Amino acid sequence: MDEENQNKEEVQEVEENEGIQISNDVIAVIAGVAVSEVQGVSSMAGSFAGGISEVLSGKKNLAKGIKVEKSDSNIKIDVNIIVEYGTRIPDVAFEIQNRVKTSVETMTGLQVEEVNVHIQGVNTEVIKQEEAETEEESEKTE
Repeated sequence: MDEENQNKEEVQEVEENEGIQISNDVIAVIAGVAVSEVQGVSSMAGSFAGGISEVLSGKKNLAKGIKVEKSDSNIKIDVNIIVEYGTRIPDVAFEIQNRVKTSVETMTGLQVEEVNVHIQGVNTEVIKQEEAETEEESEKTE
C-alpha cells in the first residue's frame, strides 16, 4: 500500500509540472537572489561582457556569475562569487548551496542535483578602509 501511495504522489508531481517550461535564465535569477542574501558574499563574479551590459543598461543583473544546466527534471548550478575578507569560506559556500537548492526547488518544483560554488576572489576593500581610518586617527592624535 505504501508503495502505491508513493507512486501516485510521483505521478501527480510529473503531471503538475508537465508542459511547463522554466527558462535557465529564470532559474539563474532565483539562484542569484538566494546568493545575494548570504552574508559574506561581496559580489557575483561574472564575465566581462556581462559586466559591460550591466553598466550600459543601468540594471543589476541578478543572474550574473551563475550558470545553469538543465536535463529532464535535474538541475546543476554553478555559482561564481567574490567573498568578503575575513569570512569563513566553507561556511559561506555551504550556506549558498543550501539557500540556492531550497529556493530553486521550492519555486520551480525541479530537483537540484548540484550546486557548485566557485570562489573567484576576496574583496579586500574592507582592509583598505580600516587602514585609512587608523591612519586618520593616528594623524589626529599627533
